[in-house]
Amino acid sequence: MKYTNIIIALVVAGLTGFAGYQLGKQQPESQQTAKAERKILYYRNAMGLPDTSPTPKKDGMGMDYVPVYEGDETAGATVTVSAERLQLLGVKTEAAKLRPLVRTVRASATIQASERSLHLISPRFEGWVQQLHVNTTGQRVTQGQPLLTVYSPELQSAAREYQLASDSGLNDLAQSTQKRMQNWGIAAEDLQHLAHGEANLILRSPINGVVLEKTAVAGARFAPGEVLFKLADLSTVWVQADVTEQDQAVLRVGRSAKVMVDAYPGKIFTGRVSFIAPVLNPQTRTVQVRVELPNREGRLRPAMFAQVELAAGERSASVLSIPLSAVIDSGTRQVALVQVAEGRFAPRDLKLGQRTADYIEVLDGLGEGEQVVSKANFLLDAESNLKAALGSTPHQHSDAPPTAPAQPTEEPQPAAQAMPPTMKMEHHHAK
Repeated sequence: MKYTNIIIALVVAGLTGFAGYQLGKQQPESQQTAKAERKILYYRNAMGLPDTSPTPKKDGMGMDYVPVYEGDETAGATVTVSAERLQLLGVKTEAAKLRPLVRTVRASATIQASERSLHLISPRFEGWVQQLHVNTTGQRVTQGQPLLTVYSPELQSAAREYQLASDSGLNDLAQSTQKRMQNWGIAAEDLQHLAHGEANLILRSPINGVVLEKTAVAGARFAPGEVLFKLADLSTVWVQADVTEQDQAVLRVGRSAKVMVDAYPGKIFTGRVSFIAPVLNPQTRTVQVRVELPNREGRLRPAMFAQVELAAGERSASVLSIPLSAVIDSGTRQVALVQVAEGRFAPRDLKLGQRTADYIEVLDGLGEGEQVVSKANFLLDAESNLKAALGSTPHQHSDAPPTAPAQPTEEPQPAAQAMPPTMKMEHHHAK
């Protein structure tokens, strides 16, 4: 009996669909002519199954697919939700409007000392460290401040030679010796002290800055070219940001940048892009961007982590845009839920353009003033079972034969009751 009812239901459904099909064929010629003038978007299943085709086709029962004309594409693809349910889900809508969009690129960065401000204390002669006047890393120094006192037999010998040549009137020899000591980096005032018998030389700081590295140790011997101190002027620092590959095309040297560090919440430091690396890092697929930042108060320290916001362009003309939260992105399609009436929503395929942190440009698919769901759109999707509605939009074409609707699941019955009548009779005969 159960199977007879199922067959009767399928026959009734087929006859109903076929009757609708014949009724559509018998429409007045004037209506068919009017529809013929409109553009056919796609063809949908006559039985209402979520299957469409870009070209005419027949279903498994031999019925032609029904054309959907321009302007009727939302028919059968809308979902109705009660006002109480909308309030419970917290659904909010916002109109598509013309807005000026300014794209901002965000990147992680680190603070570094400017390479232009680095100075090395590296004597060009051999000697020994007699005394350290600056003996800790990180210590601040001023220009001209003594760093260390050194002794060099080679330097002392050259100074003695210069003194004797000057006293003997051997001007060529004196000038040659003086030139050799100048090439060693000896200042004019230090040269005078050496010429008068001073055996030691004081090396001084050439800048106002801090000691980044110190390898000098009192009493230690040093070779020509050995670095004893590394100094840096931190009044200007570099912010080295790693920008992703897809964002590098919009960057320009000279554009403004905002820098935020965790040490100073809410504080924004402003600088400008001074350099964009000509090569890409093959491991991270990022390009290095340098921002020069004033640091007169010394609050920014090398090796600090930072977040950088780079202006990717000037303020653009107004474009049609919607909230970024309104877009449901499946990876292959971008869809927004449009409110077509009070409590009625329809999915709409979009073609999107540039985006900012909050809004995204709509190139096609929406008109100005249309209301889109900007909050709880994913909840609304799940609540209203919009997957079926999305499947009936023009972009979900399929040439596979329609699938019969699933039969309702019945509660399990005892084995004897579930047997067909013939099986029951055989069972009794066996007894």
